[in-house]
Amino acid sequence: MASPVADPSLSPPRDETAASPQPQTSAGPSNDILPGDHWTQQPVEPAADNDGDSSYDSDNASSTASLTSSILEYRTIQGRTYHSDRVSNGEYWGPNDDKQNVAMDIIHHGLMLALDGKLFKAPLDMHKVKKVLDVGTGTGLWAIDFADEYPDVEVIGTDISPIQPGWVPPNLFFEIEDMTQPWTFGENTFDFVHMRYLFGSVPDWNALFKEAYHALQPGGFIETLEADALIFAEDGTIADGSPLDQWGKVFIEGGKKFGRSFSVVNEDLQRKAIEAAGFTNIVQWDFNSPITGWSADKKLKEIGTYGHLSLEQDMDGMVLYMFKEVMGWSSPEIMAYIAHLRRQLRDKSVHPCCKLRMVYAQKPFDAPVS
Repeated sequence: MASPVADPSLSPPRDETAASPQPQTSAGPSNDILPGDHWTQQPVEPAADNDGDSSYDSDNASSTASLTSSILEYRTIQGRTYHSDRVSNGEYWGPNDDKQNVAMDIIHHGLMLALDGKLFKAPLDMHKVKKVLDVGTGTGLWAIDFADEYPDVEVIGTDISPIQPGWVPPNLFFEIEDMTQPWTFGENTFDFVHMRYLFGSVPDWNALFKEAYHALQPGGFIETLEADALIFAEDGTIADGSPLDQWGKVFIEGGKKFGRSFSVVNEDLQRKAIEAAGFTNIVQWDFNSPITGWSADKKLKEIGTYGHLSLEQDMDGMVLYMFKEVMGWSSPEIMAYIAHLRRQLRDKSVHPCCKLRMVYAQKPFDAPVS
């Protein structure tokens, strides 16, 4: 039997300026993935004594955006809406409807807790920062918080879906922009470029960070926060073949089918691409984030509670596109899997975590103008 994990055993955040990151455990080969019909053949066991109900307690775009009718022609899959094919170079796995947007906002609050209430870690001199870009802004909550905190800074949030609110701080502007295409911003435009939770949506990380490098002023900072889809337990409480074990493996294999990585941290894609783009003064921060409220540590328990709440908010939306459209599972198979996953998430004897990694770096002051 695996020994229980004491709360301090969750790896603390660490900054690394020179040393290479330690190798991570791989997601395993694709033949570890169980077929969809496996889940329809397994009865959902009744809740264990240590289960609670769960581990937590119970107008579109800005007027500054120039929208065309094609942008709002969302694709619909089983009643869920996804971004228009006409505004993006390729596929994105997440819905863009209200149910998913609430889940994204919940994730924002969990990340803020993990960062001790800070919106960023890069050592910005806010007396000199004039213009900031938030790439893949989603619902825009990070950009809104940043614009509220720094009213003298112009903030631009970009995304392929106009799902951001209309009432925002006067120094904040949302624009439709596909980050996977050449950016429309001029060279040396921004003092800070922020991006997070883009895993599964970037076909070429080197190209992405080259665009950021070009758009930044010399001396400006890039900051990227990503997660891996692979879910693990440091105390071995996630059994091979269980729903939580399968989650990341299915996403990683599905990502390979359409050229997107769901193991950004494991593959060290952020740091490699940042180095290739020419950034210097690279700092890395790693954190094993609980995704349910199993921890006895107050902060970690709250982070995990938000993680669990986000999953419960829209579990079907998070798996629908990948499992159905990419992996070919049937609707009954997906619903059966979700039932087993929900059951395991509510088992407090299981201690799931995911890897978070933040990397920030600086564009050299002597960077040549192209």
